[in-house]
Amino acid sequence: MPAKKNSPARRTNTRNDDLLAALRKFIRSKGENFLEDPNISSIGIGHKQVDGKSTGEIAVQFTVHEKVSEPEALEALGTSAIPETVTVDGIEVPTDVLQRTFEPAFRLVTEAAAPERKSRLDPIVPGISVAHPSTTAGTIGCVVYDRDDGTPYVLSNWHVLNTAAGNLGDDVVQPGPRDDNRVDRNRLGKLIRSHLGTAGDCAVADIENRRFSAAIMGLDVVPDRLGEPELGDKVIKSGRTTQVTHGRVRRVDVVAKIDYHGVGTRSIGGFEIGPDPDHPAVDGEISSGGDSGSAWIFELPDGKTSTVLAGLHFAGETGADTDEHALACLPQSVFEKLGITLTPPAAEEAAAVAGYDPNFLASPIPVPEVDAEVRPDVATTLDGADVLHYTHFSLAMRRSRRFAIWVAWNIDGGSIKKLSRKKIDFVKDARLDADAQVGNELYRDNRLDRGHLARRADLLWGSLPEAKKANEDSFFYTNITPQMDDFNQSMRDGVWGRLEDAVFADVTVDDLKVSAFGGPVFTDDDQEFRQVRIPREFWKVIAFRENGELKARGFLLSQNLDQLEVLDLDEFRVFQLPLTEIEQRARFHFPQALRDADLQLAPEEVAAPLNSVADIQW
Repeated sequence: MPAKKNSPARRTNTRNDDLLAALRKFIRSKGENFLEDPNISSIGIGHKQVDGKSTGEIAVQFTVHEKVSEPEALEALGTSAIPETVTVDGIEVPTDVLQRTFEPAFRLVTEAAAPERKSRLDPIVPGISVAHPSTTAGTIGCVVYDRDDGTPYVLSNWHVLNTAAGNLGDDVVQPGPRDDNRVDRNRLGKLIRSHLGTAGDCAVADIENRRFSAAIMGLDVVPDRLGEPELGDKVIKSGRTTQVTHGRVRRVDVVAKIDYHGVGTRSIGGFEIGPDPDHPAVDGEISSGGDSGSAWIFELPDGKTSTVLAGLHFAGETGADTDEHALACLPQSVFEKLGITLTPPAAEEAAAVAGYDPNFLASPIPVPEVDAEVRPDVATTLDGADVLHYTHFSLAMRRSRRFAIWVAWNIDGGSIKKLSRKKIDFVKDARLDADAQVGNELYRDNRLDRGHLARRADLLWGSLPEAKKANEDSFFYTNITPQMDDFNQSMRDGVWGRLEDAVFADVTVDDLKVSAFGGPVFTDDDQEFRQVRIPREFWKVIAFRENGELKARGFLLSQNLDQLEVLDLDEFRVFQLPLTEIEQRARFHFPQALRDADLQLAPEEVAAPLNSVADIQW
């Protein structure tokens, strides 16, 4: 039955609330002064304990490395006796002293864990292994987003993603080196921001060349709000090592003194979690080495997991300490320091990052359809799809040649971004068998370039997160073909590399929107190099609307590779061709709308190579 207004129970609750508010102010303003004592490891608010059991009385709770009271022992430790009470706003508040030492929770012990949490995953999810290459392994806590531009990040600890050996911009790997030391293969992204101090032990890294899901492994919830823990709150976490464990908040407004290898002692603010007796951990451990960075989530009264983030796990007891507990940073201070949010970009923005849009120019332009005799050679994904979609482009692969048959992409000239290509790796697409795509084994130690079919600069448009994702997606080997090292800077005034720029420069393009198609021409006599047959010719089609009329222009580039063994380049020739001739060479069919929009060229115009973009007929 609820307490009546002004009843003793209500007056007691009001006094407790006032006392807690005063104690929080006291610890935030004076707590770190107590940590100057070398024997004190933390200070916080908790329930006083007698013989290991809670009395329910609110106390200022100290933890110490060694619990002593004799003057000689105090002097030997260089410490002072902790008073039995402290005065806060004129109120005498009892103290409580527990023996406890903390350490960052990344030192590893032998344990059995689900292999999936320690494996390279795509898409990545919170609750799995991650680390800076210089350390061992921690946990991805949750997926968060840049507060300003919506870029998705993974959230974990400073001592997991940064470490004393790291710097902003360093690579981050998933899984951590302790679980898989092939760090070159496992690059996840780069370290963006980090902080180690009273506000927390926290860091974020971006996500490059991997997909992601924000649902936490084992909990199947996506955190969408930040909460503030109170004494007695039930929480749950999912970590790399101990997996899903339950706990109860037993101290709040804790400031803990922790020795971080390589940088020394730091004071970290947060709260303390003890085991939940209603849901004991299998081996008694609610956290262990490798769980650093896990997200603690509030549990609802009915036992279900909420979507409210309670804190970011960063430390636990040392091996010699039998009192099982964990420490977590407060989410509000972490999110403020790192400039992040749990709110993803708007749904319409997220939807815009799909592959090639056939309705981009108002007039529907479907993707090419391969000829019947080629169709059995179209590679399919592990899910059975024969078209692969990326941000702003799509493509189909030919299995026997291991290159794209065609690539289709959209260009929004009105929202183009300029982004760096540094620190973006060329990678194979995990959706395809590795032997269905050519990788770096072809391009190593010779003059062959890894040339983009859908031009990287064409794809960098839309919102900043969208453009960044397109930038990364352009580096999949499925969008790459071998090209001589001056292919796009061809002897013919760079015509091939400037086709898309030329249409914007020379034509009044409706809405500054262009759709493009491109790919190699495969022939039976293409010369083999390193067991890969190298295409001699490439085609490209530019489609746009001018004054409401759909237009399409086709081009062919021929690179002479007759002396491929020494990779000696004779010359490039760029021609403007009818789309029907491109169809015959590439062995597929464009949609009728594109053929109808093609320019009618005289035979002599087709035979003459383009010497500059000025020769193009738009």
